[in-house]
Amino acid sequence: MYGKAFAPEYQGELGAALGVNSSYEEVLATASRARAEAGTALERARAGLAVAEANRRLGRVAAAGDAWRDSYRSGRSAGDAGAMAWALWSGGTLARQCGTLPLARRLLTHAVALADHGGDRLAHGYALAGLAETGRIQGDYAAVAELHEQLLAQAREHGEARHTVWAMSGIAQMHRNTGEYDKALELFEESARIAEEGDDARGRAWSLRGIADVLSVRGETERALALLSEAEAVCRRMDLASALAYNHKMRGNVLYRAGRYAEARDTYTLSLGEFRAMEEPRGEALSRLGLAKSRARLGHDLDETLAELAVLEKEFARIGLRHAGAMVSAFRTELTARSAPGTPAPRCDATTPRSPAVPARS
Repeated sequence: MYGKAFAPEYQGELGAALGVNSSYEEVLATASRARAEAGTALERARAGLAVAEANRRLGRVAAAGDAWRDSYRSGRSAGDAGAMAWALWSGGTLARQCGTLPLARRLLTHAVALADHGGDRLAHGYALAGLAETGRIQGDYAAVAELHEQLLAQAREHGEARHTVWAMSGIAQMHRNTGEYDKALELFEESARIAEEGDDARGRAWSLRGIADVLSVRGETERALALLSEAEAVCRRMDLASALAYNHKMRGNVLYRAGRYAEARDTYTLSLGEFRAMEEPRGEALSRLGLAKSRARLGHDLDETLAELAVLEKEFARIGLRHAGAMVSAFRTELTARSAPGTPAPRCDATTPRSPAVPARS
C-alpha cells in the first residue's frame, strides 16, 4: 500500500507550502522568498535546494548550479550533513542532466556518504538512485540493475509512491532497451497506476512516455501519440521544461518508426531547439541523431549524413552514452549497405521498427 506522493526536496516550512505537483515557477517564487528571508543557515540551505531544483526543472542550468552550491555552503555552515547531502544530490542530478556523467558520479557518491553520516534515509536513497540512473543512462545495466531492484524494494517497504515509480520505470527502461518489451510494458503500466493513485502527476507523465515508447515499437502509433499528448499536458501544467523536451523527442521517435519522416524531422527540430535553449547536451545530441536519421530517409546527402553521424558518435562517447553510440553505428552500417550498388532500400515502417534514442528522466 502506497501513500500519497511527496517531495522530500521541499523541506522545513516549504514542505507545507509546496507539493509534488506544484508548478516549478511557483516553487521558484516561494523558495526564493524563503531563501531571502531565511533566519538561519539551515533554513537558507533548505530554501536553496528548492531553488536549485526548480531552476533545474525549468532548464535554467546556470541558476541551478549557483543555487545548489549556495545550498551546500549553507548546509556546511549549519553543520548539517543531511542538508549538504541533499545539495550534492541536486548538483549531481544537474551534472547528469547536462551530460557531465563523471562529475555526476563524484557528487552523488559524496552525497551518499554524507547522507549516511547524517542518518538521512531519504537523502541516502535519492543519492543512490542518482548513481543508479547515471549508470543506466550510460547503458551499464549489469552494474546497476541490482541496485534498482534494491531501491524498489526499499521504496515499497516504506510505501513511497514517488520513489517506487522512479525505480520501477527505470527497471522497465532497461527491459525495453534489451528488447524485453512485454516486461517493460507491464512495469511501465504498473508505475503509471501507482503514480496516479499516489497523485504523482510528473511520475505518471514519465510512465506514459515509457508506455508510448513500447506501444510504438509494436506499431500502435496513434495510441502512443495520444499518450504523449496526455503527458505533454502535464509537463506544460507543471513547467517541466526538460521533461517536455524529452516528450517531444519521443514523439519524434514514434513518428520516425511509423515512417512519417517529415513530421519526425519537424518534431526533432522542435526538441533540438528546446534542449539547446536549456543547455542540455545529452538531449541535444539525441535530437540531432533523430534529425539526421529523418533527413536521411528524406533523401539528404549521404556524405553529409555520415559526417554528422561521426560527430555524434564522438559526442556520445564523450558523454558516455553506450546505447546511443550503438545506434549511431547501426544506422551508419545500414546507410552504407543501402548505398551499395544493387542493394534495395530497406523498409522502415510500423512493421519494421527501429531502435530509438531513448533518454532517461530529468
